[in-house]
Amino acid sequence: QALERMLEDGMIESGVRRFGCEQEMFLVNQAWRPAPVAMEVLERLDGEAFTTELARFNLEVNLEPMMLGGTCFSALHESIEELLGMVREAASEVGATVVLTGILPTLGKSDLTLDNISPVPRYHALNESLTRMRGGAYRLQLEGHDELQIEHDSVMLEACNSSCQVHLQVDAADFAAMYNMAQAMIGPVLAAAVNSPILFGKRLWAETRIALFRQSLDTRSTSVHLREFSPRVRFGDRWVKESVTELFEEDIAQFRVLLAEETVEDPFEQLAAGDIPRLRALQLHNSTVYRWNRPCYGISEGNPHLRIECRALPSGPTVLDEVANAAFWIGLVLGSQSEYGDITERLSFDAAKYNFLTASRQGLNAGFRWLDGESVTAPKLILETLIPLAQSGLEAYVDRSEIDKYLGVIRDRVESGRTGSDWMMRSLSEMKDRGTRSERMTALTAAIADRQLEAKPCHEWALARLAEAGGWTQNHIKVEHYMTTQLFTVQED
Repeated sequence: QALERMLEDGMIESGVRRFGCEQEMFLVNQAWRPAPVAMEVLERLDGEAFTTELARFNLEVNLEPMMLGGTCFSALHESIEELLGMVREAASEVGATVVLTGILPTLGKSDLTLDNISPVPRYHALNESLTRMRGGAYRLQLEGHDELQIEHDSVMLEACNSSCQVHLQVDAADFAAMYNMAQAMIGPVLAAAVNSPILFGKRLWAETRIALFRQSLDTRSTSVHLREFSPRVRFGDRWVKESVTELFEEDIAQFRVLLAEETVEDPFEQLAAGDIPRLRALQLHNSTVYRWNRPCYGISEGNPHLRIECRALPSGPTVLDEVANAAFWIGLVLGSQSEYGDITERLSFDAAKYNFLTASRQGLNAGFRWLDGESVTAPKLILETLIPLAQSGLEAYVDRSEIDKYLGVIRDRVESGRTGSDWMMRSLSEMKDRGTRSERMTALTAAIADRQLEAKPCHEWALARLAEAGGWTQNHIKVEHYMTTQLFTVQED
């Protein structure tokens, strides 16, 4: 209600186009396996930019918001590299290093115990609330090249995910149109950005994070009644008609509060006193409902504002690739409005949702249901329509050299068909059945870490080689690492 009052009174900042980024990462040890040393690394880092994630082998870096203009993408690129360099230096002091990838190939189920949850009250409270609401084991069922079916006893499955989240500030009056455009465009953007094809050694979706994140935080239980239950991780169910409050109202109505604080401000008292309310309760609830394009309220330099947070893009393969993905998404959200007007009149919501899921499964092999009922392949749509559209969206803000550099990465990646997921799958295919599965996963992880330091975009990477696994001393640490036997159950008779 307070947010509605602020919208009615025109208090939300307008005419300002900021963007920002949250960079998540994995910490690995010298054997290229998850290193639960995040707290030790954070002790060696100064600044509010560095923070915990759910697991002790993850870290997050929050970039300062910047104005969209000039050479802003190069500035973002340099800032991420600088902060990553600081993390790498701190991690090296405790025998660890950083890997940017959507899902770490060497991650095992044995890494996901509660011993490895970050010692932060919020994460323990989240685990307790979600586990209690779920009323049973966390079940994961995924099918791609291989099939994966497992159960787990905590929310730690979510720690398998690492993303590069992009924020874009939008005016309140334009929010509905811009949010709908973000929803329509995220499928094609993701198709070009997929980087997470492997989980627990199984080859699954091109962007397995999407299914994994949804299932790992799903609190729904089965019911004898035919009722609609919405997952907390969601694309959504309908276009936004008029205001951001539609999304918040829907989430408050459908999802129970998981986290609360001791004291809650009275936003109407603050408004009456001429102060800007933080709307902390709304923000806290919003942080436990995981829309792939999430609406955000915040305060920057004393001014309340609205943002769209794109949560679907994976971490890696390189910072250059990540910034290119961000530029592509931002350019499309800005450029599509003038080109298409009201997207909801030309594209059904079901089609936008279908495009997102098929991109997650198939990457650049996806076929999309596009405007006015057209069917089109992902590469054709991106190369012929969307890159020029993103270019026109950025031209009003950003230097031409920036557009050419970062959208050029997208163009070259799509033309070659070599996404991060494609690189991993081709690397595994090249290794064939040499070595154990553990050695192949180690070789992939070592190669990712090595190639990231070269700073070439992933479509220029040489394939991973088994020799990069480092031999038996690196790989034969646990029984699961050197087992080659496939386990299965036979009937008693």
